[in-house]
Amino acid sequence: MRVYRFIDCQRAEFAVKTLCRVCEVASSAYYAWAKAEEAGPDEATWDEAVLANRIHDVWARSRRRYGAPRVTAQLWRNGTRVNHKRVERIMAELGLRGACGRRRLRTTVRDPEAAPAPDLVQRHFTASEPDTLWIGDLTYIPTDEGWLYLATVIDTCSRRLVGWSMDDHMRTELCTDALNAAGLTRGRCRFRGLVFHSDHGCQYTSGDYKKLCRLMGITQSMGTVGDSYDNAMAESFFASLKRELVDDAHYLTRQEARTAIFEWISWYNRERLHSSIGYVPPEEFEQLRGYQEAA
Repeated sequence: MRVYRFIDCQRAEFAVKTLCRVCEVASSAYYAWAKAEEAGPDEATWDEAVLANRIHDVWARSRRRYGAPRVTAQLWRNGTRVNHKRVERIMAELGLRGACGRRRLRTTVRDPEAAPAPDLVQRHFTASEPDTLWIGDLTYIPTDEGWLYLATVIDTCSRRLVGWSMDDHMRTELCTDALNAAGLTRGRCRFRGLVFHSDHGCQYTSGDYKKLCRLMGITQSMGTVGDSYDNAMAESFFASLKRELVDDAHYLTRQEARTAIFEWISWYNRERLHSSIGYVPPEEFEQLRGYQEAA
């Protein structure tokens, strides 16, 4: 096609037959190309270009985080019915990629003298209703000022992050603040039948954390020692956070990291499509299920 375009640009100066002979192409092939160019793109080519623009728009709106599965899901939500393999192909042609993950470092520090709670979950991270099973964990984010630590509380039914806390330490109050925040999100101070699952970190086995759980009517559950699969949903959330935000960022201050993480959490809860709940955002999932938070 570049050869034909060159001939087209030079045809005012030289004969087409001469240009084709020099470029070693058939005159008939050039005229066929010129006729197609004059007619414009066919319907299939036009549809492909329109779809490519829509794919790029969805990918850009996700802040370059979505891979082909979520881009496909968002296109369907927008009314564009398209096969995921076609989306994969076009994204590859455009050089668009979702955010890729990295290995998460271990942060759990056990207190050997503290009595852990029994495992009431047994790796079944599912719940038919919100506020039935919450999971919690903590991670860290590097900044030029030092580590910023993040404690989270996730509702396993909707995958919504209902509570979180950030600070420059990983003491027990970081985790109790996150649990209190979850109560404020749900608009209540006591829960009936709610199980909170975590690892054996000293923050969760501490007396202060146990006391707060009792006051809130929450039953604690803990997985086995040294097994990330026993808190896989929390691990998955942190992997998404690191992959979609932290890995490509450089934070000068903890406050800068706080702001970015807060914005990402808001996007995660309200807009990010979650594959395990049918490619809808967590807050929308709860609304579709008719869940209403306490006043």
